[in-house]
Amino acid sequence: MQQVIEFISQHPVLVGLFFTLVVALIITERKKGGESITAQTLVRLVNKGNAVVIDLRDKNEYTTGHIAGAVSFPYTSYASRGDELNTYKDRPVILVCKIGQHSSAIGSKLIKAGFADMKRLSGGMTEWVGAGLPVIK
Repeated sequence: MQQVIEFISQHPVLVGLFFTLVVALIITERKKGGESITAQTLVRLVNKGNAVVIDLRDKNEYTTGHIAGAVSFPYTSYASRGDELNTYKDRPVILVCKIGQHSSAIGSKLIKAGFADMKRLSGGMTEWVGAGLPVIK
């Protein structure tokens, strides 16, 4: 541990550059799947921006409760059904999954497929339900 502290004190520029690159990498990776938005932003975009909500959870989770107007499109079916999402290419698309894990991966694929306005619900349905927002069963 002493050697690490000594290295940091003797090479502050290298250490600073290293941490700057790590932060830049994290920011870049998070944006690859689209911008992360809050539940309140999702509501605003759906109400005023004609956004479509794509629910990536499996059918069982979807039927237990989903956002009003959300389209069920299970994450596991993307390989076989990905072209079905092309009807939403000209609209803002908001991806929702259980905790925000799968939405980034699908978001990256959709951006590569030409979707220009891609967003992800930060925290997924867990965040939505935790905020006390309504779900349709």
